[in-house]
Amino acid sequence: MPAAAFPSRDDEVAPFVRSLGLLGLIDVHVHLLPHRLQEAVWAFFDRLEDPPWPVTYRDDEATRLATLRNLGVIHHTALAYGHKPGVAAWCNEHTLAAAEAHAQVLPTFTFHAEDDAATYVAEAIARGGRVAKVHLQVGRFHATDPRLGEVWPQLAAAGVPAVVHASAVYGVDGGGEYCGPDAIRALLDRHPDVTVIVAHLGAPDLAGFLALAEAAPTLRMDTAMVLTDPPYFPTDHDALLPRLRAIADRLLFGSDFPTIPHVYAAQLRGLAQLGLDPAGLRGVLHDNAARLLGLPVTAPRPQENDT
Repeated sequence: MPAAAFPSRDDEVAPFVRSLGLLGLIDVHVHLLPHRLQEAVWAFFDRLEDPPWPVTYRDDEATRLATLRNLGVIHHTALAYGHKPGVAAWCNEHTLAAAEAHAQVLPTFTFHAEDDAATYVAEAIARGGRVAKVHLQVGRFHATDPRLGEVWPQLAAAGVPAVVHASAVYGVDGGGEYCGPDAIRALLDRHPDVTVIVAHLGAPDLAGFLALAEAAPTLRMDTAMVLTDPPYFPTDHDALLPRLRAIADRLLFGSDFPTIPHVYAAQLRGLAQLGLDPAGLRGVLHDNAARLLGLPVTAPRPQENDT
């Protein structure tokens, strides 16, 4: 599909998705934090200078949910993460309540390496939790922390994938020792039945995480903030694009909405780099996530651009 066919403005996103024969898209990397925590996260990004990080969608929660609907997002996560012990269960109350109130929100929960993690994770799953989220650098814990020894099997047994931010992010001091492909390799060696979605394609170590994905066929990756047009971070991923195409059936669309420094359309326009045909794009934008989460897979009508 030619790059010119991809959306340049937000009002072009939903028509573009429909042109592929999809009813909408699934975004596996949307944050929906409690208000107090959301304000603190935005304040953190406001302090970044090299490069600066202007928040594009700094709106109240109701407006943000409406924005996603208008973009043609029919399902999305409500990612939160506890930056310290004692916060995760509070975050889960907010994210799971949002899912109960809004059909577009996938029931999402988080956890931290703490003594009661298995208890509140069990409660979240019983409440319908379908996606988990952890941020190893911000949380400052190893994925194989013994306090999570019961948590990962709970996720595996329930078929709940975990969006794991396992790379050291821009602007956060320290915590890199908990990150990297070896961290996820160790997790999968210990808990091979767990489904991990590596956030941000593992950037900045995209090559390392891609190599891990090639060796671990159950590993998924989300595209948030990496394949953007124009690019926000300088990357050398061009040489890796053929390898990403080769695992396109395990790539899931993610945006990092609302705390992104560009319009949402830039995330879809960036997918043109992958050179996928319409069927491949349908997979990344909807069907790969739908299969993983047990949602209906769209049976698209034939499109002229399928040929």
